[in-house]
Amino acid sequence: MRFVRNCLIGCMVIFASVTIVIAETYNKGPSIEQELTEEELSHWAFQPIQHPRPPEVQNESEVANALDRFILARLEEKGLSLMPSADRRTLIRRLSFGLRGLPPTQEEIQEFLNDDSEIAYEVLVDRFLGETAFGERWGQHWLDVVRFAETEGFEHDYVRPDAWRYRDWVIHAFNKDIPYDEFVSLQIAGDELYPDVPDMAIGTGFLVAGPDMSDINIAEERSHTILNEMTSATGAAFLGLTMACAQCHDHKFDAISQADFYRMRAVFANMYFPEKQKRLNQVFFEPDAEAPATHLMLRGMFNSPGPVLAPGFVRAANPMGLTVPETEEDATTTGRRKALAKWITDPEHPLATRVIMNRVWHYLIGIPIVGTPNDFGVKGDRPTHPQLLDWLSKELMVRNWSLKEMIRLVVMSATYRQVSRPVDDTWVDAVAADPDNRLLSRMPRKRLEGEAIRDAMLFVSGRLNRKQGGPGVHPPLPREVAITLLKKQWEVSKDESDHYRRSIYLFVRRNLRFPMFDVFDRPDTLASCGRRNVSTTAPQSLTLLNSDFSLNSARHLAGEVLDSGAIDYSAWVDQCYERLFSRLPSDSEREIAIEFLEGQTTMLKDAEREVSELAVPLGTENTMDRFQGSALTDLCLALFNLNEMIYID
Repeated sequence: MRFVRNCLIGCMVIFASVTIVIAETYNKGPSIEQELTEEELSHWAFQPIQHPRPPEVQNESEVANALDRFILARLEEKGLSLMPSADRRTLIRRLSFGLRGLPPTQEEIQEFLNDDSEIAYEVLVDRFLGETAFGERWGQHWLDVVRFAETEGFEHDYVRPDAWRYRDWVIHAFNKDIPYDEFVSLQIAGDELYPDVPDMAIGTGFLVAGPDMSDINIAEERSHTILNEMTSATGAAFLGLTMACAQCHDHKFDAISQADFYRMRAVFANMYFPEKQKRLNQVFFEPDAEAPATHLMLRGMFNSPGPVLAPGFVRAANPMGLTVPETEEDATTTGRRKALAKWITDPEHPLATRVIMNRVWHYLIGIPIVGTPNDFGVKGDRPTHPQLLDWLSKELMVRNWSLKEMIRLVVMSATYRQVSRPVDDTWVDAVAADPDNRLLSRMPRKRLEGEAIRDAMLFVSGRLNRKQGGPGVHPPLPREVAITLLKKQWEVSKDESDHYRRSIYLFVRRNLRFPMFDVFDRPDTLASCGRRNVSTTAPQSLTLLNSDFSLNSARHLAGEVLDSGAIDYSAWVDQCYERLFSRLPSDSEREIAIEFLEGQTTMLKDAEREVSELAVPLGTENTMDRFQGSALTDLCLALFNLNEMIYID
């Protein structure tokens, strides 16, 4: 017993000594943070952005704009060249989904095919960029990045009644082409920049778009968690840094100290937190210029304050040496968030423009230049085309921070217009020399997101409701999902037309991803998502083949085909292919489809099915043979399940 007692006493003495050493270390002030080494500062993402001259290339005829020179120069080093341009039908479908998230109409296709002018494609680009559907498409990309949802998450997943206003603000910002530096600034400090214009504060919904536990018992813990999440989200969205790793200790890989994290958190320190059970529907900051002291929280614990830290920026990403100025005596706000916005959008910032241009490239091309869009750190991917990324970043600033101008630049390039399928022997050489397509020796094929698939099915079946804005809507859920929910968790919208709104307007509940989006890899909304996963699973096929939504879409598409004036099986097949795939079927495809229609019609007649048992076309007054109509519905459903329906060439 004496031996055990002595051992326990010894352990207690050692523990107490270690605790004292840790406490002394943390309370020495500057010693809690090491000076940055040359090796840490030499990381590529912290280097100044260059504006390289587009390189010379051998095949000048392949160059559509300066962007192509960076791609072609790398290809020529491998003895390769750019692939030829895709045909017009492929291009209009690629461009329409890329800029609008919707397929082109038959009228748009025909107009493009009939336009023999040299600027036909350019005119099409400008037309799509000018449509309101552009903001809806690109707004969804940004909502992924900012972890947007309309509920809090956690056990109760309380609703945030006004969260949709931020979503509408994002869509409006993309459509109006608000310069990116202002787009950033309004989301961080719109209320400080424009204190007399309430609507300018809507963008700060970004700061509180993340999860929250409003029913937590300890107010200090709630505020600590939200401020940490806010800081981490700012780092991921605008800087491409995994700052959350530095909440509890210095980042194990990147040049971000724990003090760096809490200095940046101090920028948000005067945030006003509502009482328990109150929602964070928008950001509120104390109306005076005072801000509470910010401590480095030992081990990241909310109740373990360490040294006091002044507000500041991540040292490794601050070669400009910018600081947070002292608050002016007569100021009504601290001005700290305004200073943060100014730092992020400073032309000399090494990260901000690189991060957004990598995102733009990713959404359009399908392969980001930096394969980890939210992690430009040591453990993230290195850029495949670093000079191109820097050139694009500088061009953004040269072009007045216009994202539409940069998107236009990319889609006008020969790189974007390359074919994505074999055309001749050069394809074999390209695949052999560039098997992973890292050099972009051909256009990557892209899988559509669940939102775009749903919107496309509604669009081609004539049901898409183009109403814009407003609170999120609740379409019916599959019964097997609905029965698992608590009362009022998903109250179906009373106006049936709302069930067919674009997917970006569907209510986003943190604890329940809309089933169709879930199976097609929609990310959760607990953290920023820079790049969605792309999986191939059985539930995806089962959803497209067996869901009520797919069947009803097929029935309405069949009705649209009948109303088009197509009078025979061949014309029906042509209509289906052009509506769904923006092309006409090949001879063999047409033959197979007609054979299917004939066989299916005969089978249904022989079975003597009642009308109630047939999937007859909907939304049409055509009084054709019900068995033929049902066969057409079956063909539409089958075509929904082709790979071409969910992939873009």
